[in-house]
Amino acid sequence: MSAIKIRHYAAGLLLASGLSSNAFAVTEIPFWHSMDGGLGTEVNSLAQRFNQQHPDYKIVPVYKGNYEQSLAAGIAAVRGGNAPAILQVYEVGTATMMASHAIKPVYQVFKDAGIPFDEKQFVPTIAGYYSEAKTGQLLSEPFNSSTPVLYYNKDAFKKAGLDPEKPPVTWQELETDAAALRKSGMNCGYASGWQGWIQLEEFSAWHGLPFATENNGFDGTDAKLVFNGPEQIRHIEMLEQMNKAGTFTYYGRKDESTAKFYSGECGMTTASSASLADIRQYAKFNFGVGMLPYDATDKKAPQNAMIGGASLWVMRGQSAQTYKGVAEFMKFLAEPAIAAEWHQKTGYLPATEAAYDLTRQQGFYKQNPGEDIAMKQMLNKPPLPFTKGLRLGNMPQIRTVIDEELESVWTGKETPKVALDNAVKRGNLLLERFRQQVQ
Repeated sequence: MSAIKIRHYAAGLLLASGLSSNAFAVTEIPFWHSMDGGLGTEVNSLAQRFNQQHPDYKIVPVYKGNYEQSLAAGIAAVRGGNAPAILQVYEVGTATMMASHAIKPVYQVFKDAGIPFDEKQFVPTIAGYYSEAKTGQLLSEPFNSSTPVLYYNKDAFKKAGLDPEKPPVTWQELETDAAALRKSGMNCGYASGWQGWIQLEEFSAWHGLPFATENNGFDGTDAKLVFNGPEQIRHIEMLEQMNKAGTFTYYGRKDESTAKFYSGECGMTTASSASLADIRQYAKFNFGVGMLPYDATDKKAPQNAMIGGASLWVMRGQSAQTYKGVAEFMKFLAEPAIAAEWHQKTGYLPATEAAYDLTRQQGFYKQNPGEDIAMKQMLNKPPLPFTKGLRLGNMPQIRTVIDEELESVWTGKETPKVALDNAVKRGNLLLERFRQQVQ
């Protein structure tokens, strides 16, 4: 072969190689999340299946710590110019994400990618949290939504002379049942996880009470906290009395009570519906699931629960090809079979009505009693403005303030009224700081 022919042959090989690599180029899509343990395993499984079905794209899930840590990491990455394509952010970070100017709204991602997407497929009380207040268009995609429920130890109820098929419906009944459990020899009658979320945010929604003005912040950044009303004060006073009597035990600010429940130490706990998977795995006793209790003296209760959990945000500065892959992935996650599987394996709510219907048709709720309680709470009554959710700036910091003030109640340093008044005052300063930052 002559030198000229060799050069032409080599050039042909290089050209073919280049065409081949371009033809099989894969667009990597970083997905930062806060799902550890079994939840992280499920996230990885979803990503792997999507990647197999869509060989042009590769979703790369990366665990970035808990919700606070992943949000901080996302903000730092935006400032450093290396933001992920998808960032999972918990619900109270919604206002922060909206004000960041670092996101591309989900509805715009689908529109630009030319991929049809029915936003109305999502359960309204879930989608409303992550939608523009005026247009109703999705800003982020609902992914892992939860709401708190009551878990109770049926075996312990039976031992205490209580009906194991009748969880307490009101807070007054819960107080009585907790006393009976303690009398029967249990170390802890009742405990609660996520005290600010459950005992104030959800309590307010469940009783049709505003947590803040301006429709809990949905109508503007001028919102002021108002969770120090007489109903909320009365509720914390009841818990204070239970704490003094030894029927309510405080274990910490997050989900510490769930482990105390499935270990058999506590007879009842209010915790996230997403805790059900762990409780089912670790509890060595018969347990039941009930709705959140309500105050028997409040004639308008119960109303609707609000969601917790997180959604998926799309970050600015990505390529058109990346955005197309993101749209395909989000469409995949919303497919009835995928959304139903995620719900059934994790305990999170089915994000779409089709996933809820499919789960019912598959007989999942008959086989797993209690798994539908969370959805029943979300659909209990037509939603009021105060049950749509919270859209308040600096809400993670406000939750920390609430934790500090409630802890001062459990330790006897402050009365419930003083603590809630202080929490509202301190929280409003954080809201004002946020308002000045976004103006």
